[in-house]
Amino acid sequence: MNYDERLQNVTVLGAAGKMGSGILLLTAVEMADLSLKPENKGKTFCLNAMDVSQQGLAGLMRYLKDQVRKVAEKKTVLLRHLYEDRADLIENEDVIDEYVFDVMNIVRPVTTIESAFDSNLVFEAIIENEDLKTKIFSQIHQNNPDAWFFTNTSSIPIHILDEKAGLNGNILGFHFYNPPAVQRLVELITIDANSDEMVEFAKAYAKNLRKVVVPSNDKAGFIGNGHFMRDALHGIHEAEQLANEMPLVEAIYMVNKVSQDYLVRPMGIFQLIDYVGIDVVRFIMNVMNPHLPNEDLHSDLLDKLFDMGIKGGQNSDGSQKDGFLKYERGKPVAVFNPETSEYVDISGMQARIDGLLGELPASWNPWKKVNFSRGGKDAMLEKYFSELRSMNSLGAQLAKKYITRSNEIGDYLVTSGVASTKEDVNTVMLTGFYHAFGPINEYLK
Repeated sequence: MNYDERLQNVTVLGAAGKMGSGILLLTAVEMADLSLKPENKGKTFCLNAMDVSQQGLAGLMRYLKDQVRKVAEKKTVLLRHLYEDRADLIENEDVIDEYVFDVMNIVRPVTTIESAFDSNLVFEAIIENEDLKTKIFSQIHQNNPDAWFFTNTSSIPIHILDEKAGLNGNILGFHFYNPPAVQRLVELITIDANSDEMVEFAKAYAKNLRKVVVPSNDKAGFIGNGHFMRDALHGIHEAEQLANEMPLVEAIYMVNKVSQDYLVRPMGIFQLIDYVGIDVVRFIMNVMNPHLPNEDLHSDLLDKLFDMGIKGGQNSDGSQKDGFLKYERGKPVAVFNPETSEYVDISGMQARIDGLLGELPASWNPWKKVNFSRGGKDAMLEKYFSELRSMNSLGAQLAKKYITRSNEIGDYLVTSGVASTKEDVNTVMLTGFYHAFGPINEYLK
């Protein structure tokens, strides 16, 4: 079965979710483009959008239609070529409308697992629950033993899913980053039982989607969460230590500021935990922990907030839900106090904490300016860290400790066999997390 044939019948499990909707969009566009090739004219392409919620699927179809139109508007010249045999499509708007129709015509919203029994390829983007995943995989495999499974799991070892579901190697990890339609990174996790054909298809699919593919070895959490979970725990532990000298809300604000400003990141560590979701971060740690006998990826503080119903994550419109921090117009304005169950305004603590941290290095620039500097990023970072190394303020001390720990985590991912190279670790953090510099570096040496 060649590439085009494999993509003639596909199912996305969890299609109405945040990750599933993006995977569905990318796959629908790829399948539609294949269907318009002259050699595929007349062939049927079917993409099952499977989810348990009819309401969710209705919203998905509206989202898909809007997004496909945006895709079409960006590639009108290509579409004119694809539709060159259609004399009735005169204006650009005609071509765009036809393309939207063709993409939507491929997608079938469904709520029953039986719809996947004829699929050649199954993308899975359901919740990070090992038992649920293997139950669904097994059910599809028993009725469709030749189907390939591409799981979007961010933490569960692939060989365990393979063994528990009895898939005979017909599964690999294809970990999109959020949001899939925008994020360029994909972690590709293969196992020894995978066929060469399956792996080569995965690489070809990723290439056609213009993704940056980083291979990760089959270890719990892989590269991205392998770093992020440990990095998050460091930030939480630092805040808890500082809380011996100041209120916890001030310590959280302090560590969040250090991990954003001093580390030149797009958001602080507590903002990132909120973005992913306190419940999700906690769950991923629980998934990874049994596979890491020499570590304890666990936080009592995460448990406490979760039990209090403070979960973070995003609303359906993409806006940020409150978590460790309270948000207004996407910006943090207060910090949650688990002792009082109330949010404390940042405005009342900002001047005091900023004073304790001390001044940033004179050459400091915000993440956006550094990260999108045309050809000048390395020089900007070199100068910044040269100044930071010589400083002994509280902010500089916390930052240097944080950067050292991040470097240790990166090195550990290589030495423990999660990543094959230092470059792979850095690529994941640069591309998937938008860090301005990779964790494995020489800046403090």
